[in-house]
Amino acid sequence: MDGTLLDLHFDNHFWLNHLPQRYAEHYNISLDTAKMTVSQHAEEILGTLNWYSVDYWSNHLNMDIGKIKAEVAHLIAVHPSVVTFLSNIRRHNKRIVLVTNAHQKSLNLKMQHTQLDHHFDRIVCAHDLGLPKEHANFWQELQTIESFNPKKTLLIDDSLPVLRSAARYGIRHLLGISQPDSQLPPKIVTEFKTIHSFQDIMPNKQ
Repeated sequence: MDGTLLDLHFDNHFWLNHLPQRYAEHYNISLDTAKMTVSQHAEEILGTLNWYSVDYWSNHLNMDIGKIKAEVAHLIAVHPSVVTFLSNIRRHNKRIVLVTNAHQKSLNLKMQHTQLDHHFDRIVCAHDLGLPKEHANFWQELQTIESFNPKKTLLIDDSLPVLRSAARYGIRHLLGISQPDSQLPPKIVTEFKTIHSFQDIMPNKQ
């Protein structure tokens, strides 16, 4: 979801700027110290569900992360052509499933601001499965609640670790996102095919 359907600028701004600023104010420390504290711990738990968990971060920092995220909710934005793409896929009778590492509280906030939820047949939160998408066993766990044929499934994701995990499981059709954050330059990715915009794969162009 984040960086794929939604502009990653919201998340990057929150973690790199807004949260450190609020953390510095809350504990009366320098902004540089706050940034270092947040980033160092984020690196320690990278690739785990805790990295994505609003509740975990709230407990760890002793701050209401959900409330602080809502302070910059105006930055939540849908990437161009996403809504049109999802609508066109629906007309082609394809089952559309959102599989996200986002914590339920983050998911709720973003759906509240984007109204994207009605475009999906199902939304699966990795926290409900107990594994992040980066984990080797995630996709088999997903099969237990949402059966899919890996050879006929298209997965679009902005995360290389997630795409690698899906590739190891056998998902055949994989696409990355070249510019997850609209405020940063496109990424150079050679390991997987990437799209700059969902317009690149719009069904009505076929």
